[in-house]
Amino acid sequence: MTTEQQFCQQFMEKPLDFLANELGDLLTSKKLRLTTAESCTGGLLGSTLCAAKDTPSFFGSGFITFTDEAKMTLLNVNPETLAKHTAVSKATVEEMATGAVNVSGEDVGIAVSGYGGPDGGEDGTPAGSVWFGWALPGNTVHTSLQHFEGDCTEVLAQAVKYAIVMLLFKLGYSSDSQ
Repeated sequence: MTTEQQFCQQFMEKPLDFLANELGDLLTSKKLRLTTAESCTGGLLGSTLCAAKDTPSFFGSGFITFTDEAKMTLLNVNPETLAKHTAVSKATVEEMATGAVNVSGEDVGIAVSGYGGPDGGEDGTPAGSVWFGWALPGNTVHTSLQHFEGDCTEVLAQAVKYAIVMLLFKLGYSSDSQ
């Protein structure tokens, strides 16, 4: 098991409010600010961050871009990317994450696009499939595809938790340093 997988396994068990507060503390200590670009989670990630302590010190804006048109208009996702790869793809979440950072002026971006259920994609992608993109300082973008189990509400809750847990990992979180 990789270090990333061990971290994920350990922290996916933690309460969501704890994770949001830890992320806020980490971003604040690094003098970084976050933006979100959400599709399937429909603002759930942003509302989770808004419930954390001292939210304005680390979270400035979030974009809910459920349709392709919204992704193109608000985040500057290329129409060709959507036509070639679909909205639920590595290429799209990369463009969503970088678009959110570019439009908002924040330092870090999280993008989430997937199929919460009960239906999957017209291309055969199963329900529970969610792509993530994390735009980090230095113009680095990391992506991940996850497959979550459960009904739509459960899938979306897991997606929000995963987005936060993996950003903690990618920013070098250590429970010893907090």
